[in-house]
Amino acid sequence: MWFQWGEQRDYIDSTWGCGYLVASSFVLLNLLGQLTGCILVLSRNFVQYACFGLFGIIALQTIAYSILWDLKFLMRNLALGGGLLLLLAESRSEGKSMFAGVPTMRESSPKQYMQLGGRVLLVLMFMTLLHFDASFFSILQNIVGTALMILVAIGFKTKLAALTLVVWLFAINVYFNAFWTIPVYKPMHDFLKYDFFQTMSVIGGLLLVVALGPGGVSMDEKKKEW
Repeated sequence: MWFQWGEQRDYIDSTWGCGYLVASSFVLLNLLGQLTGCILVLSRNFVQYACFGLFGIIALQTIAYSILWDLKFLMRNLALGGGLLLLLAESRSEGKSMFAGVPTMRESSPKQYMQLGGRVLLVLMFMTLLHFDASFFSILQNIVGTALMILVAIGFKTKLAALTLVVWLFAINVYFNAFWTIPVYKPMHDFLKYDFFQTMSVIGGLLLVVALGPGGVSMDEKKKEW
């Protein structure tokens, strides 16, 4: 956003007719909001507030860039929200661990549902990768991908399914979103670059699933009771 300040500002101005000052303020808010939220998350300071701030940035971008009417981009933004939900659940878990020995079943319930919501939203990223053509590779990819998505969503063999999706999504990302092979002056360079880093963010969310497990609202957890 810093290196394309003028293009971002002009796009917002032309789309919404809000004027130079408001468009510049929007781009500045967008830039500072993302940087501040990411720095707080990486430094493990005020993680919950950072997550809420990043939720706001995603919502703001969804409206300002008209993503709301583009199903593919909307589903990818929702997948980003799923990663943030998982991060928020992880930060709540870290906070509760400070009070070892205190019963927390009622307090942990929201965390379990955040993990469920995060898993379901992450799956939306893979729905945008389905290809509806008759080639053998596409059919195989759709079948395997759909099966893994269902496993993650319902929380069955979750860590293995999520790890498999990490490898699969990373390979697809490097192959299809190789923005470094496109000259910088071509618009496709920016589109692929955006997709590449957005996909890497979703991979981060899946790695949270691998690290933390599916949570209480899952088949893996229910199996322990059977």
